[in-house]
Amino acid sequence: MSRSLAARRLTGVPLTACLLVGGCRPAAGPPENPLAAFDGSGGRWVDLSHSFGPTTIYWPTDTAGFQHTELAYGVTEAGWFYSSYAFASAEHGGTHLDAPSHFAEGRRTADQVPLSSLIAPASVVDVSAKATPDYQLSVADLQAWEAEHGRIADGSVLLVRTGWSERWSDRTAYLGTSATGPAAVAELHFPGIGPDAAQWLVENRTVVAVGIDTPSIDYGQSSNFESHVILYAQNVAGFENVAKLGELPATGAAVVALPMKIENGSGGPLRIVAYLPAPPATSSMARTARLCSQRPD
Repeated sequence: MSRSLAARRLTGVPLTACLLVGGCRPAAGPPENPLAAFDGSGGRWVDLSHSFGPTTIYWPTDTAGFQHTELAYGVTEAGWFYSSYAFASAEHGGTHLDAPSHFAEGRRTADQVPLSSLIAPASVVDVSAKATPDYQLSVADLQAWEAEHGRIADGSVLLVRTGWSERWSDRTAYLGTSATGPAAVAELHFPGIGPDAAQWLVENRTVVAVGIDTPSIDYGQSSNFESHVILYAQNVAGFENVAKLGELPATGAAVVALPMKIENGSGGPLRIVAYLPAPPATSSMARTARLCSQRPD
């Protein structure tokens, strides 16, 4: 097989797409690269997760926090290095999944949440400019967003940015209290999704999950967690303590949110990331440059 034929099979495009007089230029309409999301030519990834560690924030009643215990660390007698740890955590701390069963009996558990609820387009509603410690996302907020960006897409993940993730390093500022234990719950102050907005979503739109950059989808002063109940009864999943939502556009990003798959769990630790596709012209040029770098001499 000739080197040119091998190159065509390797890259999936004609070699002439890269070889033009005077150098290498973008070819008209190169075929889409199915790996563009992973090789950097099609866009970029944003990690929306907080790391788990000694300072991870949990609900005030979960006082044990994240436990990471060394089991082994160092060079073995055989001469190779080995490390191993045990960890323990409540399901609902740090960046985590709320399975619908967390507040709705008989609804999906963590291991039953389908991938279609975890990997989906994102609609990002940004209320950070007006969010206060007791702010609740309203129906008016959602309608104003749609007036500017279009209808919230069916099958999408609704992400609410309040700006609270910027307070993550200060537990008191993030939760609204430094107290712990059951009595501390009444002292919580942070934004959330208002029950009216939650009801409007389940009656008028078909989102598969909601996420927020605060400790709870209900605001801190909620005593009955009504938004949890409304949304989770419809098998809408929840993502809490999400980070870096300010890096996402209102539309156009996609979310991949993969939690620990705990059998019969009500939630679990979550690694959530977003993919931001590059503008078409940019991604086309990046793909062509990558293909040109692979051409044979």
